[in-house]
Amino acid sequence: MGYPDEKKRGSQSSSKEGNGPSFHDYYEDSKQLPSPPSVGTSASAQPPPLPSRQPSTVHRSATSSTTRNSVGRSSYSPARDDYREVYRDLTQIYKRKIRPLETTYNFEGFHSAPLTDSDILAKPMVLLLGQYSTGKTTFIKHLIESDYPGSHIGVEPTTDRFVAVMNGSEPRVIPGNAAAVSADLPFRGLDRFGQAFLTRFQVSQCPNPLLENLTLIDTPGILAGDKQRVERGYDFTKTIEWFAQRSDLILLFFDSHKLDISDEFKSSIFALKGHEEKVRVILNKSDMVDQQQLMRVYGALMWSLGKVIQTPEVMRVYLASFWLHKPSNAFEDCRALLEKEQADLLKDLRDLPRNAAIRKVNEIVKRARLARVHAYIIGHLRKEMPAVFGKKSRQRELINNMQTEFLKVQQLYSVPAGDFPNVTAFRQSLEAYRFENFARISQPILSVAEEALSHDLPKIMRRFPQYNPLLELSQKNPFLGPPEVFNALNSNSRGDIPPSYWHFSSVDKSASQPIFLSLNPIEGKINGSTAKPYLMSTGLSVDLLARIWTLADWTCDGYLSEDEFAVAMHLIRAVESGGEQALPETLPQSMLP
Repeated sequence: MGYPDEKKRGSQSSSKEGNGPSFHDYYEDSKQLPSPPSVGTSASAQPPPLPSRQPSTVHRSATSSTTRNSVGRSSYSPARDDYREVYRDLTQIYKRKIRPLETTYNFEGFHSAPLTDSDILAKPMVLLLGQYSTGKTTFIKHLIESDYPGSHIGVEPTTDRFVAVMNGSEPRVIPGNAAAVSADLPFRGLDRFGQAFLTRFQVSQCPNPLLENLTLIDTPGILAGDKQRVERGYDFTKTIEWFAQRSDLILLFFDSHKLDISDEFKSSIFALKGHEEKVRVILNKSDMVDQQQLMRVYGALMWSLGKVIQTPEVMRVYLASFWLHKPSNAFEDCRALLEKEQADLLKDLRDLPRNAAIRKVNEIVKRARLARVHAYIIGHLRKEMPAVFGKKSRQRELINNMQTEFLKVQQLYSVPAGDFPNVTAFRQSLEAYRFENFARISQPILSVAEEALSHDLPKIMRRFPQYNPLLELSQKNPFLGPPEVFNALNSNSRGDIPPSYWHFSSVDKSASQPIFLSLNPIEGKINGSTAKPYLMSTGLSVDLLARIWTLADWTCDGYLSEDEFAVAMHLIRAVESGGEQALPETLPQSMLP
């Protein structure tokens, strides 16, 4: 992956006053952290870096190297893995076991079109929503630190179309009709919204390191007042719903001086139902009010969102202020707070590609569950239709009593109430069909889909690292970080250690096992914060314990298993007997169980 020249990037970042650290600062920092282990590899392999979402351009390296500085910190040059096997298997599971369920019961007519290979292989997508002049386009420019083709910023509603900002070898614009038929782009399902929408959609490509791992969707400013009564020519809410289903993160933008939620904005938020875990809120232009007013604005925003979203959970709200040129009348009394909030937001975006594969599996699971419930509903409606006479009247009766029919399906098939679609929207979709033409319940098709949900997809999830891949280096190794008060080892002995000591058969697991169990391991492992107090009680220095932890944690997951803990205690005894120089630079292969 190519990155811009450091000096050039630094000058660009410093030219943006009042914006704090840029995305590229955090994006570059993320490359210094160890990444999750490759899928399907042995535990002894080094963890790979951030996987690319373009498998055809990345090759796997068979080796990795580790270097150590004087205080025991390790910098990794790990093997590269892009999860291509996971995507390949996920695509096959969807095609063979889930897509037949969708096509049999016309899932497309009620929810969304079947997924294509490009949909599953697509880069993580970030959807930006908000009323006009809330800073969506400015936010994109702040992230990529440049203009993208077709961008325009102004106080009036300037973005009049949906714009997918993607990476490309050269700046260019792909019109909506061409983008909707391209097999290389994940937008083939957009043709369902017709010509009126496609003329208001475009793909803007430009070369940018950030866009190599993300796709940003800029949307038209949501209208308010009399403007929202003007017909757009396409179903705006349905379009938002389509993008929300395929997005990995949804950002709702609010202006600190414009907190009202118009009817069109409210319907767009309603379209996000079922995707609440992806939604984040940005209160932009927060430096245009002083500290006391900002507190009141924040409270008013939370109150407004609570009335619209109607959930007890509180959405994550970021206070931010993204300017191309900071205005002279900006308040500085909350600048430190805004920079911390922006840093949290940028870290959220930076970490998005790391979880892309897991998110994709999660979306397939959600889609399969929805398709299964949809099949139950359609099969039930078909079963309720008479054989010969009274079909129209019976269909009308079923539509009017759809809430009751949902309850019957829930009781008949033990379906959770939260898995059912919106009853009003479902009624509207049913008007276009004749129930006697619906497919009957097919147990073979449902059984295959159930197998995917209960066996195949969980099997793929088990191939991912079971630890948190986003642990900072200081969290993976609890002894890396600021110096702490410790009891130094006062022994300068240089006892000879026999070669047989460096074999796993010499490790005294019977002595270390009770200690390990007393630390209350979870799923057979203990983390750094749990192990640190006991290891510190040995009296060794922080630097030595950091080296010992790095050697013993040969899976590089930030946790110690029972065997790893036993090896750590074995290394501690080696230091106590032979001094600091007794520790090897790398753990001998003979020490692995």
